[in-house]
Amino acid sequence: MPLHIEKGDITTYPTDAIVNAANRTLLGGGGVDGAIHRAAGPELLEECKTLGGCETGEAKITKGYRLPAKYVIHTPGPIWYGGTRGEAERLCASYYNSLRLAEEHDCASVAFPSISTGVYHFPLDLAAPIALETILSFLETAKCVRDVTMVCFDDKTLAAYEKALQALQGK
Repeated sequence: MPLHIEKGDITTYPTDAIVNAANRTLLGGGGVDGAIHRAAGPELLEECKTLGGCETGEAKITKGYRLPAKYVIHTPGPIWYGGTRGEAERLCASYYNSLRLAEEHDCASVAFPSISTGVYHFPLDLAAPIALETILSFLETAKCVRDVTMVCFDDKTLAAYEKALQALQGK
């Protein structure tokens, strides 16, 4: 199967691209964003400064610098406000636009974190099926992207994605 779910540290994945759950400034932050910036080195921040930020649900790409990944795709996911402000659609857009950018840059392998489920408080049980449905749907017509890994930071996140995948496969 071209979709894998693993527990791990996304900064160690030797994929063509890793996705950064960024904030809209793209200038680094906490969680996975801070970890990616630390691992990539100061050159990543310097390139991000030239991008002029990024809107929620959109995506921008930079080099990977000191990371084992060739590229970093930055996407600001939505902040959870109870589900009444288009959060689900914006989360779907973050995954889709990241994959579209990977495709445009001839990336065969992509690693994702769980976007918006940390400090942005998007409920894991709602985010996981949105992420997986979007990825699987994209893979059906992808010309270049062949391998996607959901890299889960902890056991709780891993369990949520495994459960969501089982539910999708049961449909």
